[in-house]
Amino acid sequence: MEERQVLFGKYEMGRFLGKGTFAKVYYGKQVVTGESVAIKVIRKDMVKKEGMMEQIQREISVMRLVRHPNVVELKEVMATKTKIFFVMEYVKGGELFAKVAKGKLNEDQARKYFQQLISAIDFCHSRGVSHRDLKPENLLLDENEDLKISDFGLTALPEQLLNDGLLHTQCGTPAYVAPEVLRKKGYDGSKADIWSCGVILYVLLAGFLPFQDENVMNMYRKVFKADFEFPPWFSTDSRRLISKILVSDPERRISIPAIMRVPWFRKGFTRPIAFSIQDPGSEKTEDQTEPAENTKMPSSPKFFNAFEFISSMSSGFDLSSLFENKRRVGSIFTSKCSALTILGKLEGVAKAMNFKVAKVKDFKVRLQGPSEGRKGKLALTAEVFEVAPNVAVVELSKSAGDTLEYAKFCGEDVRPALKDIVWIWQGDNICN
Repeated sequence: MEERQVLFGKYEMGRFLGKGTFAKVYYGKQVVTGESVAIKVIRKDMVKKEGMMEQIQREISVMRLVRHPNVVELKEVMATKTKIFFVMEYVKGGELFAKVAKGKLNEDQARKYFQQLISAIDFCHSRGVSHRDLKPENLLLDENEDLKISDFGLTALPEQLLNDGLLHTQCGTPAYVAPEVLRKKGYDGSKADIWSCGVILYVLLAGFLPFQDENVMNMYRKVFKADFEFPPWFSTDSRRLISKILVSDPERRISIPAIMRVPWFRKGFTRPIAFSIQDPGSEKTEDQTEPAENTKMPSSPKFFNAFEFISSMSSGFDLSSLFENKRRVGSIFTSKCSALTILGKLEGVAKAMNFKVAKVKDFKVRLQGPSEGRKGKLALTAEVFEVAPNVAVVELSKSAGDTLEYAKFCGEDVRPALKDIVWIWQGDNICN
């Protein structure tokens, strides 16, 4: 029997599930818990060549902002020099599209999926995130026949808004895309999402698209004019709602709160509870220090869920800004030494410069300078994360003192002193 690949000692890679332009998706299993996951593998060179780094960064940041029962969960991101691995919730029911391809759904089924779609999109919009590529292929079903929205690769975060507060990138699939997006003028991403939801509801009830034509220009013309017809089996209430959604002028299009007030929508609707996110940056700013003596160290540090490891391995791909709003000034380097070796070296360097060393917690130490600077004594913390058996990432950050003094100290004192244990400093230009 062939040996299965185990990723970072955590996930066993299994069968191939499918592929997109930049990614291959595999079934995977959490080694410890046996939990099923989907692993999306993206080649860095492909992404760089196509100028897609921004899109990948956006996908990560959006999926961290969005935790909702009807949105595919991103569990963690890991990377090697050549590949990025997205570990996601495994949704085993397949695409909603496959269900629709067998024939139209009855009104109650269509309503249930539409309710789940709208509540997930409403949640995303409340977080400043619009999806922009909603279509049945991006809507998956889990084993309970509940909807899960996937593929946030084309979403737009608030930072992508131009000065007029509108989005200018043209993306999405023409048959589901709002007329204002096709016009290549600025548009409001959340209003464009509502249009796509209307097209999806139509498809669920009809079994085919509202705007269809062999000639793409004719199809665009129909979209611009919101020129479509209802099949005879559509109920009066569903026609009325779709007519309010598929309105070509985005200013006159119904809003999500208004959709949620419509009696047809409200039938049997219970709003799901969205998950709250524990932000990794929510640790206390002032580290609680304790003496380093008489404390037993575990043999290895916690495994690093390597959002930042991606950037430490590859210049020009720094994701750190996506994960903390106000990041403390810091420096990150990667080392091939063990965590205990790195800590020993840091302590040696600190003592040689008359810095006091105190342990904050396992694999995290605080170093305090001897002399008063412009803003008191300089202090920094160093934390070691293990990313693979022979790779560790070390993050240095200022916890007290003047920022300019800290930057000078890092450049002139710390870097040269650590050169024998550093593999690469984040942000340095390297050739992989």
